[in-house]
Amino acid sequence: MFDRARLRARRDRRAANFDEYDFLKRHVSNQIIERLADTAHSFATGFDLGCHTGTLARALAEAHPDMTLRAGDLSPLMAKRARANGVDAITLDEETPLIGPNALERGQLDLIISALSLHWINDLPGTLAQIRASLRPDGLFLGALLGAGTLAELRHALSEAETELTGGAAPRLSPLPRLQDMASLMQRAGFALPVVDIDRLTVHYASPFKLLEDLGGMAERAAFASPAGRSLSQRVLMRMAEIYIEEFADERGKVPATFQIIHLSGWAPAPHQPQPKKRGSATISLAEGIAVAKKSNTPEG
Repeated sequence: MFDRARLRARRDRRAANFDEYDFLKRHVSNQIIERLADTAHSFATGFDLGCHTGTLARALAEAHPDMTLRAGDLSPLMAKRARANGVDAITLDEETPLIGPNALERGQLDLIISALSLHWINDLPGTLAQIRASLRPDGLFLGALLGAGTLAELRHALSEAETELTGGAAPRLSPLPRLQDMASLMQRAGFALPVVDIDRLTVHYASPFKLLEDLGGMAERAAFASPAGRSLSQRVLMRMAEIYIEEFADERGKVPATFQIIHLSGWAPAPHQPQPKKRGSATISLAEGIAVAKKSNTPEG
């Protein structure tokens, strides 16, 4: 679905000025660091997968100065920027982290983190399985990617404008996974104790065109392997902006842009981890449990 070479070229072009548009990356990176602080585990080695200019890796290094930390990005120029920012970064395709000259080794990392790169993966089940295989037993993966519902306002306004003016709408924004999809994929990849949840962030813009500028600066414009047959005309873009403002602008004239961020957490299986009980080992039936719960909720209970 996605043209990884096109994505790499776009990241290369945006590497020099990415820090001017990395507010979403910084927001998500801070959330990942906060989630990591909730675990009592210690991690000797870590890797930031899809590091861009090193935003998350720098935050992790500050929070855990004793950790041996490396990072990688599909874009050579992003990795170069990360190295200039003090991060030990390599060029690595996050879609195939166990393949290639800079590949990760199996079972060697205590922690893998990833902020806003995995929604560009074609084979997400395969990549998640490779991430799990790169972890030592009881190693942790924390990731975040854009999910379904992201940019719902832009999707609607663009589809309406193109349909109105051309008689049909072509795919313009990337399809994104749902929360339920990611929960299933984490289990399918073999993670133990998987947790998947969603965070919603709404950013207000002076105009839809400022949103488009930010998406370009983030290198988050769609990179389809088979682009739509026709390019977007200025006429369609102008009508999109009109619809966006008409239907979504607030009393200040600002327009919202919604980002749905799916957070992933999972451990590489280890013998000492909590295990589900075997079928038939329960000491109380479901009917008895419901009866007890009902009794406890009565006034005299």
